[in-house]
Amino acid sequence: MNWVGVLAHHADRAPEKPFAVYEGDTVTYRHALERTTAVAAGLRARGIGAGDVVALLAYNSVDFLTTIFAANYLGAAVMPLNWRLAAAELEYILDHAQARALVVDHELVALGTDATKQLPALARIAISPEASDGWERLADLADGSAPPAERAQTAGDDIQRLMYTSGTTGRPKGVMITHANLAWKNYAHITEFGLTAADVGLACGPLYHVGALDLVTTSIIAAGGTTHVHQTFDAARVVDDIERSRITVVWMAPAMVRAVLDLPGVDGRDLSSVRVLIGGGEKMPLPLIDRIQKVFPSAWFADAYGLTETVSGDTFLDAGSIRAKRGSVGRECLYLELDIWDDDGRGLPAGEAGEIVLRGPKVFKGYWRDPEATDRAFAGGWFHTGDIGVRDEDGYVFIVDRLKDMILSGGENIAGSEVERVLYEHPAVLEAAVVGRPDEKWGEVPVAFVAPRPGVSVTADELIEHCRGSLAKFKVPKAVTFIDALPRNPSGKILKRELRGQL
Repeated sequence: MNWVGVLAHHADRAPEKPFAVYEGDTVTYRHALERTTAVAAGLRARGIGAGDVVALLAYNSVDFLTTIFAANYLGAAVMPLNWRLAAAELEYILDHAQARALVVDHELVALGTDATKQLPALARIAISPEASDGWERLADLADGSAPPAERAQTAGDDIQRLMYTSGTTGRPKGVMITHANLAWKNYAHITEFGLTAADVGLACGPLYHVGALDLVTTSIIAAGGTTHVHQTFDAARVVDDIERSRITVVWMAPAMVRAVLDLPGVDGRDLSSVRVLIGGGEKMPLPLIDRIQKVFPSAWFADAYGLTETVSGDTFLDAGSIRAKRGSVGRECLYLELDIWDDDGRGLPAGEAGEIVLRGPKVFKGYWRDPEATDRAFAGGWFHTGDIGVRDEDGYVFIVDRLKDMILSGGENIAGSEVERVLYEHPAVLEAAVVGRPDEKWGEVPVAFVAPRPGVSVTADELIEHCRGSLAKFKVPKAVTFIDALPRNPSGKILKRELRGQL
């Protein structure tokens, strides 16, 4: 079940097939496997083996992908890290994960140094053309001087990857993704999208997140296709590469999609090669969906729902239902069961909202070194997502809200997403988020944060009056705060905890 077996398979069957294209260089599957085994030999010579954790703090690159394979080659787990985190946050994760090595991008050496000051036993390796004080170069580690390492015999239940959640509440938790989880996810997504070796994927979001890593890249690799890798997201470069390289599959968070659609002259570009554009993270208003279909005329805009704990992509809205089921995230993918439960763990019928629970072979093993959190997450034998959803009579899932983001006002539950939907209907609103503000009388009252469209003038009173026409009085925002942009995590989800912190 070892993930590196996929790379070895394609390197054997189609050695000269392009594995990835990065910064103008094409790397074949044969070269990717050679690079993987060289890095694995260097890691093994430095004491890394089965059961260890190799952390990866880097921008997107081919080295990012081959380092994952190299760790797995040895039976070790890889741990991609969010380079937007502060040094103290990274230090906590490295310490909690008991990481044995850290591979860091040369542009992030200073951050890596600060994060490892209190972790002297950690092996420090830099993806760098030059030597850095206290860091060994990855090129030297993989120079062929180390004896070849033996490929580990890995069971499906062994950990392929640790991914720490973004920590929307409390400390981040380490999600244990197994080799079997990844294999079942890949099979489900290959089936969902009809992926083949002819597909060309684009990894333009951060590979430390399941969106770019698993909604596109690992699935494309499993199918034997080619991935174009961008170091970081740049909307203009995305459009250029799609047009030039005839990209067929891409994932983009909502903010990334908007950036592409806002590019001057994008309507005149040929983006017809894209047949699958995977989205998700928030509800897309109908005008935006219309715009996506105009700019990407051949694309199935697959609105999705998924979590780190399920290796991404649990439900997808089929192409034929984009309008009829607007606002839905679709139906569950292959080899995944989804149900809606009430507070007592009973399944709810269509039309009734409750917590979304999941089970199946793509659902993670549990939280690293946190058995209590694992037991809570799997109460009743299903994984509790913490998301509130509802099914319609046709089985389509609609996300209502996060459990922790539900506003309780005077005994009434208010879904922030419901208020946001009304705000988005106002032509002056570009982005909106609604959270609960503490209130002595009602417990909480809803307030809105709004980013207006550039060049459009609107007042708080106008938006509140607009909401009064569509919402019950207790749901109408009691205040509107204007901001330049909503805070988001790399997957595009709005960080409502940061907004609550401003109240």
